[in-house]
Amino acid sequence: MQVATMDMNMTRPDNATILMLRDPTIAVVLPVVYSLVALVSIPGNLFSLWVLCCHIGPQSPSVIFMINLSVTDLMLASVLPFQIYYHCNGNHWVFGELLCNVVTVAFYANMYSSILTMTCISVERFLGVVYPLASARWRRRRYAVAACAGVWLLLLAALSPLARTDLTYTVEALGIVTCFDVLKSTMLPSVAMWAIFLFTLFIVLFFIPFVVTVACYTATILTLLRTSDPHGRGQRRRAVSLAAVVLLAFVTCFAPNNFVLLVHMVSRLFLGGSYYHVYKLTLCLSCVNNCLDPFVYYFASREFQLRLRRYLGYGRLPASCRDTRRETLFSARTLSARSISSGHGDGLDAPSRPSLNRQESVF
Repeated sequence: MQVATMDMNMTRPDNATILMLRDPTIAVVLPVVYSLVALVSIPGNLFSLWVLCCHIGPQSPSVIFMINLSVTDLMLASVLPFQIYYHCNGNHWVFGELLCNVVTVAFYANMYSSILTMTCISVERFLGVVYPLASARWRRRRYAVAACAGVWLLLLAALSPLARTDLTYTVEALGIVTCFDVLKSTMLPSVAMWAIFLFTLFIVLFFIPFVVTVACYTATILTLLRTSDPHGRGQRRRAVSLAAVVLLAFVTCFAPNNFVLLVHMVSRLFLGGSYYHVYKLTLCLSCVNNCLDPFVYYFASREFQLRLRRYLGYGRLPASCRDTRRETLFSARTLSARSISSGHGDGLDAPSRPSLNRQESVF
């Protein structure tokens, strides 16, 4: 999140904040990146959501998590036009206090919801690959829905101070009204409460999920590499590559922004310094994840590939790609023969049935 750059003992922004609001680099980079993200993310995620809901269906935990991720990506994309206008207008907010709160909460709820949802996906895939039989009872749709609900309840609780506060601020020296770039010191009663609030966001909503995601994907990749099934060698290679790309995207998009946040808030609260201008630039990286999700996750689904090719007029996939009907890079056949025989490869609630081996398991 954008941390308060306001001196706790003064009623006006400090010089670092004034310089940041006047920075021409930020004034150009942020609108350009946000515009590109909106142009790619909105059609990409709308198409992905259409395929996931209408043609695949929420029949496995992975698909439920993907639907949640797609919805959160669209939520961020829908508020980006307000951010674009705000920065193009010289960081002057003209949409009022209520909309500033809505845009800010939606913006940061999306970022942390994406992190937590990807962590849920990594845990679900880890259990399906490493412990396919022991975890079968837990890898069901109702638990995935409960996990998504728990993620949003956690986010609403963590971001509640932002929802209850007027996030607009009049910078008299520049003649502008900012939205969340300058927070009033009265939002929380003391520096200690600010520290607790910000460190909780960093540790609970980023660092712990980050460690869990890295650990789960590492174990998943190692397990797939040790699998000796000769029939799934090609699929296993692609599955390992996809997991590596997903992990790289997670580290690239979210890690810089949140670690800069840690450095900035320590410097701001205890040392009197500010790295907020760097934080504003790294914030762009977290939004780029919205563009990567449709390509990195959803293209793991053969059904999604078929629908996209049909929509673009390219017809069916090449023969070399048609390994099995509706097969995905993380299909039950790719994971292990044991998960197929167990009948719970996708964590479905319904009993095992003959068509189970054709169900999607979209990462």
